[in-house]
Amino acid sequence: MKTIMAIGAHIGDMELTAGGVLASMSLEGHNIITVALTSGEKGNPKELSVEDYRIQKQKEAKAFTDMLNGISIVLPYDDGTIVHHEKIAFEVADLIREYKPDILITHWKHSMHKDHETTHLIVNDAQFYAGIKGFERPYPPHFAAGPYYAENWEDPTDFHPYVYVHVSEEGFKLWQKAISTHWFATHSTSFKYKEYYEALMSVRGKEARTIYAQAFDVSPISKRVIKTSF
Repeated sequence: MKTIMAIGAHIGDMELTAGGVLASMSLEGHNIITVALTSGEKGNPKELSVEDYRIQKQKEAKAFTDMLNGISIVLPYDDGTIVHHEKIAFEVADLIREYKPDILITHWKHSMHKDHETTHLIVNDAQFYAGIKGFERPYPPHFAAGPYYAENWEDPTDFHPYVYVHVSEEGFKLWQKAISTHWFATHSTSFKYKEYYEALMSVRGKEARTIYAQAFDVSPISKRVIKTSF
């Protein structure tokens, strides 16, 4: 059994970009944890205030992970304002040490969204801090593999699909139900989020010679293939 921790800038980021994999793995009995550094509350619909939407988003995050028998964690930072700071990186490192994930998933390094780029940096720092015993924190050190960088339509620059992870048909159906708990995924007038990621999972699935899949990039050093001979 593995524990997967998917860390996004906003509630909904990881649920969309890695949600099919998370749903599939949850059905296999693995532990799923989503972490959002902000609630993503500034994308509020006209009829809701920013604060009311923050509350709604946090309920949506919990609803998603409840359907996956997982855990949702939302940090108290404001949408659009997170900065690359050691304080936040150590908070994330503490979560890594506490929950001991086997695998980390987060954002790619280039994005139209400053919060995504900042989260990328924070998670890489947190992975380092979490694994080094010289940093004395409330929990013992723990190293988590990755990070795997999720494919996001807002983070396309220099992203290259490298790792394809199978999404089962049952996992795809569970994801469809779970993501529908997120208002913006089904009601946004600026982008058809749910439909896009449904189609993308189908495209990546065909490329991976299966029905559904999600693609991830990794750091250049992780792309080294070492063999003793040909």
